[in-house]
Amino acid sequence: MASAYWDNEWSFRKKITLDTSATGVDIAASLTDLPVLVRLHTGNFSYFSDSKPDGSDLRFIAGDDKTPLKFHIERYDAANQLAYLWVRVPRVAAKSNDFIWMYYGNAKAVAAGEPGATYDAAQAAVFHFDDASGTPQDLTANKNAISAWTAQPVNASLIGSGAAVGNGKYFTVNTSPSLRMVPEAGATISMWLKLNGAQKDADIIYRREGDSSLAFSVDGNVLAVRYRNANGKVFEIPRAGALTPNVWYHVALTMSASRIAVVVNGTEAAAVNAAVTELGGNIVVAASEGGANALDAELDELQIARVARSTEWLKAQAHGEGGDAMLLSYGDDEQRGSSESTSYFAIILRNVTIDGWVVIGFLAIMAAISWIVMLGKGYLIMRVRKDNRSFLEQFKKLGASDPTILDANSDAADIEYSNSPISMALFGKHDHFQSSALYHIYHAGIQEVNHRVGRSVGAQAAGLSQQSVNAIRASLDAAVVRETQKINAQMVLLTIAISGGPFLGLLGTVVGVMITFAAIAAAGDVNINAIAPGIAAALVATVAGLAVAIPALFGYNYLMSRIKECIADMHVFVDEFVTRIAEHYSR
Repeated sequence: MASAYWDNEWSFRKKITLDTSATGVDIAASLTDLPVLVRLHTGNFSYFSDSKPDGSDLRFIAGDDKTPLKFHIERYDAANQLAYLWVRVPRVAAKSNDFIWMYYGNAKAVAAGEPGATYDAAQAAVFHFDDASGTPQDLTANKNAISAWTAQPVNASLIGSGAAVGNGKYFTVNTSPSLRMVPEAGATISMWLKLNGAQKDADIIYRREGDSSLAFSVDGNVLAVRYRNANGKVFEIPRAGALTPNVWYHVALTMSASRIAVVVNGTEAAAVNAAVTELGGNIVVAASEGGANALDAELDELQIARVARSTEWLKAQAHGEGGDAMLLSYGDDEQRGSSESTSYFAIILRNVTIDGWVVIGFLAIMAAISWIVMLGKGYLIMRVRKDNRSFLEQFKKLGASDPTILDANSDAADIEYSNSPISMALFGKHDHFQSSALYHIYHAGIQEVNHRVGRSVGAQAAGLSQQSVNAIRASLDAAVVRETQKINAQMVLLTIAISGGPFLGLLGTVVGVMITFAAIAAAGDVNINAIAPGIAAALVATVAGLAVAIPALFGYNYLMSRIKECIADMHVFVDEFVTRIAEHYSR
């Protein structure tokens, strides 16, 4: 991070690079006082919550980190995390990667936007069409007026709001001294245009004063210009450029003393040498006054200049404001006082969407449960194995003695099946094999023997029949099943974590990617800097799912191997114990 900081009252800043090299918008000549569009959205700006709700704390500073730049806010929607701001950059060098700074994060700051100062003196009129309360207003200092406004406002257009025209919907920009076209200076009329279908000799712009007139129209899907000067001489551009319906194009008409040109998306489509004379009069947009039919289209960002803008200027506009947004790239956010830029991991986490956090929250709960199960089950199995070994040592010492001796002093409460195995393992006294599955089976077997022969003197003489021995074995087998169920209890939670964790993570990723692309589509910014943070953040859900599943998988396999050993020990013990019972009690 650079050591310089424009003003310590602002907590954060973001570097915005203007790429006029071959990798961005390839500009061959430097431009001065260019208004550039800054689009903020979740793909390139994750700190809407750190700025004021209306964006009034935003400031733009030149690359020297000293010079404030003129700007204004067209739209700042913190709730939906979308903003459009226009910044006047004093100089945009050709073939370079100059940059500016955006500062934010000052609760005491007041609004500093200046729409009129955002544009140079040659800019005669600018209409954003974002006036929700009524007729659009000219943003320049000239304050040119619109009359006969019947166009339909479009809230979600290419850049904020737009205007739908056609079927009686049009408007007129009233004539004024600032809008008068003088040949020596020239004139430029530009806008973003999206045709709703093929047109039939429909005027985009029509202007007339006396015998002079200008018609900028579209026929079929190609542009055309027809100009009549004050001397009655007519000059035409019959076919200027093909426009695909339902696709946005930046179209511009430039006029100088000797030339008229049509520029589409920053590239000159056609031109004609013409003897241009002075022209005034109202500028009628999308009406049928100069053509046979009305224009059926959507418009955005109508700009009128009293100079003939260069092709490089129009190219910077087309590729800086449109969907490709190649002119600007957005750097990491920096915090005042930090020694370095925000870490990549922090950037990723800040870009995680709400639905992503919901999925990650579920995965965190699943991970906690799986770890509790693994640790609890691991400790239980450890106690079972230890108490099994202790019990077997005592059992083997009996030899041919009465096999009921080890049960003589037992406390039935210590081995009650209703007790929690984990709580017994954690809190039991372990002075009488409380956690031993073998002892529980042994105790069940002794209970069966006592039911049949009792504990009285001479019990051994009473003996057990073969049918009784078989019945005791069946009871021991049932006890093995119950002990197996207790040891396996809650292991299903690990299988759920193993199989469900990755799928939940994938769900979070897919939804996150969908939201990222939807936000980018709404903002119209498709450069890699806009996409990468959102995609990386969406992948966090998949990482979280794997972080749940992988430890659960390892833990499950380890625990199951130990559980299988315990089950095998139980089956072996049942065979040995039944044999002892048969030898000692058979008739």
